[in-house]
Amino acid sequence: MVQFYRPTAPSPARAKNTQEMASERSAARRPAEQASGDGRDREEDSFLRARRRVPVRRGLIPASRGGRIGVAAAVVFAIGALLLLAIGIRNFFRDDPRFRIGSASSIQIMGNSQVTRPELLSVFGSDLGRNIFFIPLRARRASLEDLPWVEHATVMRLLPDQLRVAIVERTPVAFVRHGNTIGLVDAHGVLLYLPPAAMAAKHYSFPVVSGISDKDPLSLRAARMHVYQQFIHDLDSGGAKVSTQLSEVDISDPEDVWALLPARGSDIQVHFGDSDFLDRYRSYQQHLPEWRQQYPHLASVDMRYENQVVLDMVQQTNTGSGQDGAAVSPHHGDASPTKHAGHTAQKPAAKSLKAGRAKG
Repeated sequence: MVQFYRPTAPSPARAKNTQEMASERSAARRPAEQASGDGRDREEDSFLRARRRVPVRRGLIPASRGGRIGVAAAVVFAIGALLLLAIGIRNFFRDDPRFRIGSASSIQIMGNSQVTRPELLSVFGSDLGRNIFFIPLRARRASLEDLPWVEHATVMRLLPDQLRVAIVERTPVAFVRHGNTIGLVDAHGVLLYLPPAAMAAKHYSFPVVSGISDKDPLSLRAARMHVYQQFIHDLDSGGAKVSTQLSEVDISDPEDVWALLPARGSDIQVHFGDSDFLDRYRSYQQHLPEWRQQYPHLASVDMRYENQVVLDMVQQTNTGSGQDGAAVSPHHGDASPTKHAGHTAQKPAAKSLKAGRAKG
């Protein structure tokens, strides 16, 4: 006889322990399954997703031989067209008669008063009938500035067929002797000539400068005229315009500038040295009356030395005095002579060549 046994039912505590153990096992397996599942999902997505195409830049020069030949031909054609255009434009401006200097009336001149228009136009003689774009403006300006009276020149084109010339003329500051004639000189030592009639019409009132010549280089004349300008400026700095009283100024020796000053119908030669011109002039004016009273034939006064002045007299051949020169101290009230000479005044020692002004 077969017997069947029914297993006994588990107790509630044992069933509870069994369920907890199953829950722990399932919780431990779940992260691993999720990680493996995510990896499989990513592999499937990457497999199923279409790949993007990377754009490839192609060069300007075609890869094929025919394409390269076409590009080269286009470049050559473009260059040739540009050259033909440039040549056409050049020929147009060169050959078109509207751009030619037809006559002297097409040249405008401004700023000239001493230089005549024909003198200035002589510089452009070869440009009549020439195209305005082919006139060398820099060379024409240099030629204009070679004219004695022209200090600065400007030449410019005025389309279509005119030139404008603007000049700045030199300003004379003194008369100068050219042999037996009298000319003019500017502050830079440039010698200027003006016809006597034109010079008289200008009513110039300058002293005559001696000590420069047309044989001297321009640099030497410019240096000496700088000394002259300083001399005139110092004399006029007192406000009395002393320079208008000068009849002649000698600048042949920069260390001994002398001038002729009028005094009672005659001229007295006054040596000023190379500095303190105004102070020496004032000292000369202060003592001149007493010197003239004591020496009526006074011809020259040397103001270059400290504490004494050398006076030269006009030689008197019909008198027996023989007093032609004397050295006096200007600070003495009676201006009594301290030295006499038979014919020429003996000047102080050479150590005083650049001494200070005579004290008044």
